[in-house]
Amino acid sequence: MTACLGQVYGNASSIHYFGQLAKQRLEGARRQVAALLGCDAKEVTFTSGGTEADNLAVLGVVRAASGRRHVITTAIEHPAVLAPCGQLESEGVDVTRVPVGASGVVDPDEIRRAMRPETALISVMHANNELGTVQPIASLAAIAREAGVPFHADGVQALGKIPATVRELGIDLYSVSAHKIYAPKGVGALYARKGVKLAGVTFGGQHERGRRPGTENVPAIAGFGAAAELAVSNSETENARVAMLRDQLEAAILDRIPHARVNGARAQRTPNTTNIQFEGVDGEAMVIALDLRGFAVSTGSACSSGAVTPSHVLKAIGLSDERARSSIRFSLGASNTVEQVEELAGAVEASVAHLRRISAHA
Repeated sequence: MTACLGQVYGNASSIHYFGQLAKQRLEGARRQVAALLGCDAKEVTFTSGGTEADNLAVLGVVRAASGRRHVITTAIEHPAVLAPCGQLESEGVDVTRVPVGASGVVDPDEIRRAMRPETALISVMHANNELGTVQPIASLAAIAREAGVPFHADGVQALGKIPATVRELGIDLYSVSAHKIYAPKGVGALYARKGVKLAGVTFGGQHERGRRPGTENVPAIAGFGAAAELAVSNSETENARVAMLRDQLEAAILDRIPHARVNGARAQRTPNTTNIQFEGVDGEAMVIALDLRGFAVSTGSACSSGAVTPSHVLKAIGLSDERARSSIRFSLGASNTVEQVEELAGAVEASVAHLRRISAHA
C-alpha cells in the first residue's frame, strides 16, 4: 500500500508508464482476491465496500431482468440488502422477506415456497453479522439454479472464515468487504459469475469492465489483495484458534452469570461471533460499562450503532424488544488472546452484577 501511495501513484486507467504500473498492482490484487473466492479474476469487480457490492448485485440484477418483478430475501439480512430491496419496492417490485426461526437459519423449503414465475433474484446472506449463524447457501443456490433464478449471497461476514469457494457454493453473485480480513476500510468486491446480467447502478466511465465507474483506489485494493493472500494461507489455523476463544468466552459467561443465554443456533456459526442475552441488563449500558473497562463490544451491527430501535435480527428470531435490547454481540479476531478472553469474562461478570444492582434499586 505504501508503494502505491508513494511510487506507483498513477491512474490505473491511463496508458502511460505510471498508469500501467498502477494497473499491474490492480490486476495483481484482483487475482489474489479471486484466488480466495475461488473464481476467475475477470469475475471480480472492485467496489467501495460490501454495501456498494450488495447494492450493485441486488439493484443491478433486478433492473436488468426483463419482465421479472419479484425478489426473495430473508428477514435477517444486513441493511445493505434490505435497503435496496426497499428501493426496488418503491419502483414497483414485490419483495418477499422469508422469516427465520429461533435458530436464525432459514429453511430452504421456505425459500422454495416463496418462488414465483416472475422471481428475478434470491438474496440470502452467507453468515449473519449479529449472530454468526451460517445459512445453507449451497442448498439455496441449488433451488435457485433449478428455477433459473440468479442467486446472490452477502458474504461479508463469511469471507476468510468459511472454507467454501463460490464455485463450490454454486452461487451467481457474492459480495465481500476487505476490512473483514484486516485490509483497509473503504474497499470491497462483487463476484458476478460470467454471463450474469447486471444493470448499472452508478454512471460515468468504463472502469471495472463498465460495472463500477470511477478511478480505482489502487492502494486500498493492493491491501485487499495482500490480505486475501494471507487469508488463503493461514485462515484454517486462525479460524480454529478464534473458535476456541469464542467457545471459551461463552463457557465462562454462561457458567458465571445467571440468566445469560446465547442467541441463535450454536452449531453452524462463524468462528468469531457470539451474541449473548443478559436478562435485566440494558445493552447500551453494558457496552459503555465494558468500554470503560477496555473492551469494545456492540449491541448489533456497527452500521446501526446509535439506533434506538432493537435489532431487527434479534426480533426476527423471536426475541421481545426487552430481550433484544439486553443482548450483546462479541466479535473476536487475530489480535485476541486467551488471557484477554479471561479478562473479558471477568469484566462482563462484574458489569452485569453492577448493572443489575443499579436496576434493582432504580
